[in-house]
Amino acid sequence: MTNVDQEGTGASAHRTNVARSAARLNAVQALYQMAISGGTVEAIINQFVSGGPNSQIDDDDGPIADADNALFADLVRGAHDNMAQVDEMLSACLDDAWPAERMEVLLRAVLRCGAYEMFSQSAVPARVVISEYVRVADAFFDGKEPSLVNAVLDRLARVLRPDELAEDGSRQ
Repeated sequence: MTNVDQEGTGASAHRTNVARSAARLNAVQALYQMAISGGTVEAIINQFVSGGPNSQIDDDDGPIADADNALFADLVRGAHDNMAQVDEMLSACLDDAWPAERMEVLLRAVLRCGAYEMFSQSAVPARVVISEYVRVADAFFDGKEPSLVNAVLDRLARVLRPDELAEDGSRQ
């Protein structure tokens, strides 16, 4: 597991948060690539970490931050190595008629990364995990998929982190 510091202010904290967001986006892309191409976990990780086209996040002024490679590698390895457990958790949050295995490959990659991070990265607030993967889904989908990601990860968070979300009575 990666040690996470979600607190901080200023440009350094912003770069750290952007790097972590880039790692999440890259991890989803890596899982998708492995599902489509059949590549190995380590080969895909090495491809992204070695400075491939997705290793850095840019804005209009140029590069902001390199992706957090440690988080990226943890998410890819963890989601892959624990896929059966992750899919079981996701299926428990989904309609019985529509388990994780029936989902579109990219949507499943988003949910797998989010679910793995939710149960493995307890230092990252559940709301941060949910928000980050909704943003990832927004980057790829124009339809209702981001709402589905929000609902599934929120339901999972309430199972995995009931104490953390008990204070949040606004959504049940």
